Amino acid sequence: MQIRPFTREDTEGVVRLWREVGITRPWNDPHRDIERKLTVQPELFLVGVSDDEVVASAMSGFDGHRGWLYYFAVSPGSQGQGLGKRLLEEVERLLTDRGCPKLNVQIRGGATELVERYEAWGYSEDGATGMGKRLIPD
Repeated sequence: MQIRPFTREDTEGVVRLWREVGITRPWNDPHRDIERKLTVQPELFLVGVSDDEVVASAMSGFDGHRGWLYYFAVSPGSQGQGLGKRLLEEVERLLTDRGCPKLNVQIRGGATELVERYEAWGYSEDGATGMGKRLIPD
């Protein structure tokens, strides 16, 4: 797998991947989310490509205090090969290079298998409660 920054040509492959792994939601238009990301730190939106197909994605950002990771996905057919760990390590490297002291990951409730995977990668629950408020409806 080659890890590289997202390009607009990756859009449909990324949206297909997100839908395949079930991380899209009706209230978040994935195309709008991509367009929004491309206006802020687009170099922190990575894809993993194998045989010209998008098989992984990671959308991250750094606000000067914390790093954040969203839309982290590996296609079901590519899981279990260490691709997710490689992609996450690249995100961590890019954020560390920017001086980011901590990376926060949002995991939707009930995704215990994801919690276990992140724990295996050195992440832990930090006692914070994630909350959100929609400012712009999609």
